[in-house]
Amino acid sequence: MAAIFLDLDGTLVDPKPGITGSVIHALRALGLDAPTPDALEWVIGPALIDSFARLGVPDPTAALELYRAHYRGGAMYDCTVYPGIPAALQALTAAGHQLFLATAKPHEYARQITARFGLAPFFQAEFGPELDGTRNDKGDLLAHALDQTGLDAATSVMVGDRSHDRNAAAHVGMRFVGVKWGYGSAEELTGAIATCDAPGDLPAAIG
Repeated sequence: MAAIFLDLDGTLVDPKPGITGSVIHALRALGLDAPTPDALEWVIGPALIDSFARLGVPDPTAALELYRAHYRGGAMYDCTVYPGIPAALQALTAAGHQLFLATAKPHEYARQITARFGLAPFFQAEFGPELDGTRNDKGDLLAHALDQTGLDAATSVMVGDRSHDRNAAAHVGMRFVGVKWGYGSAEELTGAIATCDAPGDLPAAIG
């Protein structure tokens, strides 16, 4: 049986309205031009402080604070659980796997989202960065999760939709399963031991 670490945004939930809306709010509050939501899909997954820097924001820290104020104000719940995810998590649990959350979203927010949408009971523990940026690097986050749980990377699997998930798994020597319904390109999923077209494919992909 495997220990399965699952990404949140783009893997378990579609967070596009809440994340892109909060990014747009932050940019406009700073008097900057804001791309359309569709043009901001690439920000879903990586650490947002890095995304604001990539957007050319002069003060990414100020933008992040504006983002968080808007996000905490209710935008964090402007997301939907992908169809089939609860059933897939139930099937993985029934097969004897241990499930853990491993997200680039600060755990303070992630835990509120998993609780609101009924996903929290599936997880043995939930891991995400601190609000001060500690463990923003997902490889460091997975290493921390392994240290905290005492689990072996060789018998663990990372499930996600972006290259950050793939690279983090490689960083700690964990296998990677890619999901195609999120926001990553096919190229970002190269190196996966399996890729899934739908949540129902996850149990067979993990074995």
